[in-house]
Amino acid sequence: MSAAESRAACDAAGPDTAFIAVDLGATSGRVMLGVLQPGATVAAPDEARVELVECGRFPNGPAPHDGGLRWDVDALWRGIVAGLREAASVAAGRGLEVRGIGVDSWAVDHGLLDDGGALLARPWCYRDPRTDAARERVYARIPFAEHYAVNGLQDLPFTSVFQFVAGATGTGGPDTADPGHTSTAVAKAAAVAKGAAVAETAEWSRAAQVLLVPDLITYRLTGRRVAEVTNASTTGLLDVRTRTWSDAYIARLVTAFPELGDLRARLPELVEPGTAVGHLLPEVREATGLAGVPVFAVASHDTASAVAATPLPAAAQRLSGPATSTPLPPLTTTVARRDEPVQDGVAPGPGEGPTPGETAAYISSGTWSLVGLELDEPVLSEASREANFTNELGIDGTVRYLRNVMGLWILDECVRQWSQEDGRPVDLPALLEEAAREPGGRCLVEVDGEEFLAPGDMPGRVRAAMGRQRPPAVAESRPATARVVLDSLAAAYARVVRQAGELAGVRVTAIHVVGGGSRNELLNRLTAEASGLPVHAGPVEATALGNILVQARAAGALTGPAGAPATLSGLRATVRASTDLRGYEPRRPVS
Repeated sequence: MSAAESRAACDAAGPDTAFIAVDLGATSGRVMLGVLQPGATVAAPDEARVELVECGRFPNGPAPHDGGLRWDVDALWRGIVAGLREAASVAAGRGLEVRGIGVDSWAVDHGLLDDGGALLARPWCYRDPRTDAARERVYARIPFAEHYAVNGLQDLPFTSVFQFVAGATGTGGPDTADPGHTSTAVAKAAAVAKGAAVAETAEWSRAAQVLLVPDLITYRLTGRRVAEVTNASTTGLLDVRTRTWSDAYIARLVTAFPELGDLRARLPELVEPGTAVGHLLPEVREATGLAGVPVFAVASHDTASAVAATPLPAAAQRLSGPATSTPLPPLTTTVARRDEPVQDGVAPGPGEGPTPGETAAYISSGTWSLVGLELDEPVLSEASREANFTNELGIDGTVRYLRNVMGLWILDECVRQWSQEDGRPVDLPALLEEAAREPGGRCLVEVDGEEFLAPGDMPGRVRAAMGRQRPPAVAESRPATARVVLDSLAAAYARVVRQAGELAGVRVTAIHVVGGGSRNELLNRLTAEASGLPVHAGPVEATALGNILVQARAAGALTGPAGAPATLSGLRATVRASTDLRGYEPRRPVS
């Protein structure tokens, strides 16, 4: 529903409650107004429904600045303020009381504040290559196994701890001692990198505090500096078992890299999702037209908010303890062709849940896909570390045990290339219909291969990967290429879900797909076939919905029996009531 349509839909029943979600992504940001629908009572949260109204959308993306890729936080702030102003207007027009604001964003990136609380420079982007050398230096002094035993994080080159080391030591850029780096272009790049490194170390030396991106925006809204735990768990500095900063690990890191200085003193107070951080500052009230609205720490890692709004059963209780899963074989899953339509399934009801040792997996599906399980404790085994699974924190004491899988990026890049070639946008629904008629299972490519990471001529790279199959069995048509990509993605999902269950010692009985990718019906049913598990698709707007629900519970607008705060199960009952879910059943279920 648009903001204009929302104004026209004023409710004659009287004032209702609303909350505002500021949802920041790596390519765009938006402001969503979440309205608790009339008839939803605080005594019966199972009957509550949330209507989402988009009140602002604005572009985002890193750009070259001061020697590297950085985020323009001031531009983000202008978009946020404009969206909040529109949300205030919509709420006033509908007679809604705005009772909270929450901010979520991508992970690991951060801003540095000086002694006076001013931002020293634009935050660096995780895609900047300056952390590559920092990661190697860190692992040379503190092995990966020792990191994993504390923070439970997968090996990624841009984890915050590597960014901190790069910032403090000036690590990054090409190695000019390499005899191969003699060209003028490389010399210029090295000079730029050296200048950026000098500037970055100067920024770190002046930094009094580090704030992750959503905490930085919350600080601008309220004047209070905190670190919300779901996003803080991606820094590498948190003990995943205690949900607190690991003083011992931080001290070890500073001993290895004295340039980090008083790193522990730069880290703010940790808070859990649902904490009331503060109220809007007077200047924000004046700029937006909002009153003294409270600002809540939500599950500020966008994936944590999305998982909070995934209609999963209760977090799995592991029966077998740390698993010693055998490594999975290379990708050989066959995806069966299925041309007939899939009947809509029924998602589990609010009262349904798994038996002990059973759970459902989730896929937060978009450009990237995050595939995993919600657990009540981390998995820190050697097998888990070798499989590069990550343990990130969720709401209500849960752990998001997952792996990153290349999502719809490959297909999106193919469509972008084809659109450029045609001079007009490709009809994606028609392409997917044709892809569904292609025979499936003839060819699978490794979607997580590094060859698919960069943009540019993605169809050519997919065809090259297809051509390495012997014998090549797929025509080079667009529908055939799209079918290979989706078959391969579904097979990758199935492998990661199976491996997650083995490593965690639980039996996975279903898969829930949320986010923009949940609208891809062909991918949903191919995932059901590849995994042998029922797939439940929706909500599309899981991140904004999770943001809103955490606020609503914290504000007392969603409660359980006897007025107690709604449980996580109760929040997910609201998700089911607010969302049209679709189900996809495999023809050959896993026994």
